[in-house]
Amino acid sequence: MKAIGYLKAGDADGLFDLTIDAAAPGPRDLRVSVKAVSVNPVDCKVRMNTGATSGSPKILGYDAAGVVEAVGSDVSLFEVGDEVFYSGAIDRPGTNAEYHLVDERLAGRKPRSLSFAESAALPLTALTAWELLFDRLRVPYGVKTGGGALLIINGAGGVGSILIQLARRLTGLEVIASASRPETIAWVKKMGAHHVVDHHAPLDGAVRALGLDHVDYVAGLTGTDVHLAEIAEIIAPQGHLSLIDDVALDIAILKPKSVSVTWEMVFTRSLFETDDMIAQHQILNAVSELIDAGVLVTTMTEDAGAITAENLRAAHRRIETGEAIGKIALSGFE
Repeated sequence: MKAIGYLKAGDADGLFDLTIDAAAPGPRDLRVSVKAVSVNPVDCKVRMNTGATSGSPKILGYDAAGVVEAVGSDVSLFEVGDEVFYSGAIDRPGTNAEYHLVDERLAGRKPRSLSFAESAALPLTALTAWELLFDRLRVPYGVKTGGGALLIINGAGGVGSILIQLARRLTGLEVIASASRPETIAWVKKMGAHHVVDHHAPLDGAVRALGLDHVDYVAGLTGTDVHLAEIAEIIAPQGHLSLIDDVALDIAILKPKSVSVTWEMVFTRSLFETDDMIAQHQILNAVSELIDAGVLVTTMTEDAGAITAENLRAAHRRIETGEAIGKIALSGFE
């Protein structure tokens, strides 16, 4: 089968096309014929910091949409021919391959109303945003009154784009998203943010300029360390901060307000095979239903063409500029 991999940690130039054998599914695995993938910052982080360890090329990719081509002996959630979407696991070969193995508990039913590319843009960011909002911040799902305010730092990225939608449409929160360029400001408003603040200015002052004394929740998607003092100023006593970026924080500044601090990592359930690992299957099915009902929309903004090393290199470089809005997808193997 066709795949895209690399050998040494480094820049995107190391990605190359290759041909390898398709692996047999394990007991709870689906073997998926991959129709589309998308690119996330984690792809670039892993590529820059981790090389191949076995002599064989390392294959990246943490988002896919495709068709189940074979199933393991213990699979009960899907059948051959089902259309699925998922974000996979960080400790297994990635989705940048014609056929990919994924534990059935990590996959959901692909939205019927979306193309494969539009669907592939969603899983990792939707899972991250859902877990951050409902599991880490513990915002009540579907409660539309008395919700308080949520500040999302970097609302125009992949996670921010779906987090805004979830918070605006499934909770009673007043949603404040940070953005700085005209195009990102327009995007976060389109996603449903009530207010937009510039993260190049002090966030506490910007929030107070909206007439708010504090925010109850903060989602730190990028630059949480840079903004920590501002967060400490604007977050409510007994408020909640959850973050996804890889930073070292001295959170003592938050102690006077008894702020709860949690990290969200979408791969925790699969890495540790937690008892609730199947929750990601359930979340993706819920997202699919909300998409098909018109409550949520895809966050795909760029179609980078076929799944080739050349196109994937370009997508990685685009992500690394820090200026990408929403998600970049690729579809079909040449």
